[in-house]
Amino acid sequence: MKVLHVSQPVTEGVANWVVDLVSDQCARGYETVVACPGDSPLSAQVRALGSEQRDWTASRSPGPSVPREVLALRRIVADVQPDLVHLHSSKAGLAGRLAIRGSRPTVFQPHGWSFQATTGPLRAATVRWESFGSRWADRILCVSEGEAEEAAAIGIRRDRLAVVSNGVDLERWPRAGTGAREAARERLGLDAAAAVVVNVGRLSRQKGQDLLLSAWPAVRSAVPGALLYLIGDGPDREALATAIGADSDIVLYGASRQVPDWLAAADVVVMGSRWEGMSLFVLEAAAAGRSLVVTDVAGMRDVVGQGAGAAGAVVPLEPPGTFASRFGAAVAARLSDPELRDREAAAARTRVEERFSITRAFDATVSLYDLCLSAP
Repeated sequence: MKVLHVSQPVTEGVANWVVDLVSDQCARGYETVVACPGDSPLSAQVRALGSEQRDWTASRSPGPSVPREVLALRRIVADVQPDLVHLHSSKAGLAGRLAIRGSRPTVFQPHGWSFQATTGPLRAATVRWESFGSRWADRILCVSEGEAEEAAAIGIRRDRLAVVSNGVDLERWPRAGTGAREAARERLGLDAAAAVVVNVGRLSRQKGQDLLLSAWPAVRSAVPGALLYLIGDGPDREALATAIGADSDIVLYGASRQVPDWLAAADVVVMGSRWEGMSLFVLEAAAAGRSLVVTDVAGMRDVVGQGAGAAGAVVPLEPPGTFASRFGAAVAARLSDPELRDREAAAARTRVEERFSITRAFDATVSLYDLCLSAP
């Protein structure tokens, strides 16, 4: 089978998932081709795996360049002649469906719906496009039931939706016990006794680091001296730096290649996302065995669970007037109660082992390919 993967973005979670898929499919003997902007982290990684890479110059957001991007992608498809095309994220989904228009088997994987990022007339237009454009995908691959429900709510037919939960490599992300926490803190230069809260993600409105800052006074009030580390880079870096100012309890660390160490060093891992499909970072934190406090967006309840066996707290974004105090209280409760934290950490690892292995996700994806190829 020859599979053409099309991706923009080229960094962070979506790109990492494309790399993992390509690695698995190359091992299965598939011929893989990846169309993405050249001279990018994604292009270098897939070439290193032995996959062919085609330069597709595309911006991350829609704009005046879309017609040119559609034409360029149409030429790539005509040249590659793939058996199936797998479109990753909203920009590739836009250009790819316009370029192919159902002329060959197509899987579209939104990795979080683009209409969640917009408001007003732009949101209405985006919803209309996603509903209309769904006819040009044999299947829309949602990474959580919540993401599929959001699609159905805007009128996308249920028979076009397939749910394949994201997965995590359990060997790459082993559980980090007490010894691993101490060693990681030493490598990172952190106080061994400090209360440490960690967030990893692109510094952007989607990932909601500003919401974490709004909740931090409630944490500081209950647990004086607690430290929040924001790991990552992105368009909101300057605004976040201004908001943090001289606050020594919040560290805007920047991008890091030591994410496993940061997860191991954390007492609590937090995510303030305004929308998701299913956060790969939260899955990685759960695999590392960390208590979680996250927002109630698509995929989070799947990972964290509910009730006595939950891996942490899922905090609704609404009503916004009380979000900061509720989120902060959930973080503080776990920093103040090591036994609760440890129970949730064990539950997090167990849930990932039972439900979210990366092998299961790979197998389900290629089964979906087979379904698309066998359809009339």
